[in-house]
Amino acid sequence: MSDTTVPESGSRVVTAALLLIGNEILSGRTRDANLTYIATRCTELGIRLVEARVVADSEAAVVEAVNSLRARVDYLFTTGGIGPTHDDITADCVAKAVGRPLIEHPEARALLEAHYGDQINPARLRMARTPEGAELIENPVSTAPGFRTGNVYVLAGIPKIMQAMFESLAPDLVGGAPLLSRALEVDLPESVIAGVLTEAQAAFADAVDIGSYPFARGGGFGVSVVLRGTDGETLARSLATVAAGLRDLGGTVEERT
Repeated sequence: MSDTTVPESGSRVVTAALLLIGNEILSGRTRDANLTYIATRCTELGIRLVEARVVADSEAAVVEAVNSLRARVDYLFTTGGIGPTHDDITADCVAKAVGRPLIEHPEARALLEAHYGDQINPARLRMARTPEGAELIENPVSTAPGFRTGNVYVLAGIPKIMQAMFESLAPDLVGGAPLLSRALEVDLPESVIAGVLTEAQAAFADAVDIGSYPFARGGGFGVSVVLRGTDGETLARSLATVAAGLRDLGGTVEERT
């Protein structure tokens, strides 16, 4: 995908990736909440999140990841690294990745000056920096905006602010057919049901993704089988096929929401 193209609506799969930036995530000091939110919202919007990556506050790592991911997906979302301190380097890295000068965005500066008044300072003005030509992403929580350049959407790392930014841009995201899901639970181990799932996946290979997730609950063991696809009728047929196969193995099968 080119740097300026967004997908057209239609039946094709629209894809996204998420780049989580920050030493604090990799050190374990911060528990990330942004992946779950963005994955859920992308699914609701008909956008398939196909990869999530975590990188340190390293220019080389961020630039490489931005260029690798933005070339393969329709939308690349980044979180973190756009605050006022020296280690907030995301704007610098994205500008380098897309080959554009890093500037002080006049509209972003005006927003920050209006918000901080006589408390504005050079550190806070760092949050006005974007690649040249970038479009701002509204931040209704704390004013300092995110930005978009091409298919790269740069969001804050703080979950409350990131979520508000995402919702401000969500109406402009163009998705494909919404991804539907159905789930079954069976009281058999994966090793027993593997053949049934393999055959079902082959039968519906072009339309349904089938995943198996073991669980332990109340002293018992079993597997949750999740089926995902964009066509409701085909999804229902695949669900029936899998359920019948599991029952033939002697399993107790229950559909879950």
